[in-house]
Amino acid sequence: MAINIYQVDAFTDQIFSGNPAAVCILPGPVDPVWAQKMAMEMNLSETAFLCRDRDQYHLRWFTPAVEVDLCGHATLASAHILWEEKLASPEQDIFFSTRSGILKASQKNGWVELNFPSKPIQEAVPPPGLFEALGIEAALVCVHKSDYLLEVDSPNIVRTLTPDFSKLRQLPVRGVIVTSKGQDEGFDFISRFFVPGSGIDEDPVTGSAHCCLGPYWKAKLNKDKFLAYQASKRGGMIRVEVEGDRVHLFGQAVTVFKGQLKE
Repeated sequence: MAINIYQVDAFTDQIFSGNPAAVCILPGPVDPVWAQKMAMEMNLSETAFLCRDRDQYHLRWFTPAVEVDLCGHATLASAHILWEEKLASPEQDIFFSTRSGILKASQKNGWVELNFPSKPIQEAVPPPGLFEALGIEAALVCVHKSDYLLEVDSPNIVRTLTPDFSKLRQLPVRGVIVTSKGQDEGFDFISRFFVPGSGIDEDPVTGSAHCCLGPYWKAKLNKDKFLAYQASKRGGMIRVEVEGDRVHLFGQAVTVFKGQLKE
């Protein structure tokens, strides 16, 4: 049976920018062993696997190395494909059943809105070697589970970071978010996200990281709506709104290609 698979650039309105994700639509529940092999074959930061179950979709995300609990850009890519392929009505909200609960995607004036859980953070002592691996001297450090968030003094520091990934992969961290307040760029804040614990040196544009960044900058800036930029080589823009224990992420997406798997 031929299975459709798509590659989508998410959090962008132009191909070859934003964050690429593969989207695989299956007739039934995914075999996680097969899915992990498929994600390795696609070799993108995330491959999304979904199948319909009555009025919602089961959705799982795999990096080339592991299955993850939450992924923003591959969820955005999945919703984009369901609407583009007319598997869902443009006026219809899409509900995904995931490891992180029920996630909702809606269309709003040319943007896709994702309703995600917020990730509360707290100040922390950085693990030894973290600053050295990142090539920075100091930062305000917070943590959510095994993801560290570091605030530095300027967007220029964020943009010019050249981490030592061999050292970073040896540390007891899943991911590292480095962020700063925006200056004269039109953005409220910018960030980069390094994910050595999931087999990814740098993720281009990360929706789930903004579930930490939104609440963090809400407390710092005393506002709840932001225009954010993830300053990876590909780059991408995310609108962020914090509402209670939820974070609303707004992004765009474009399909790069469609193919078929034959087994």
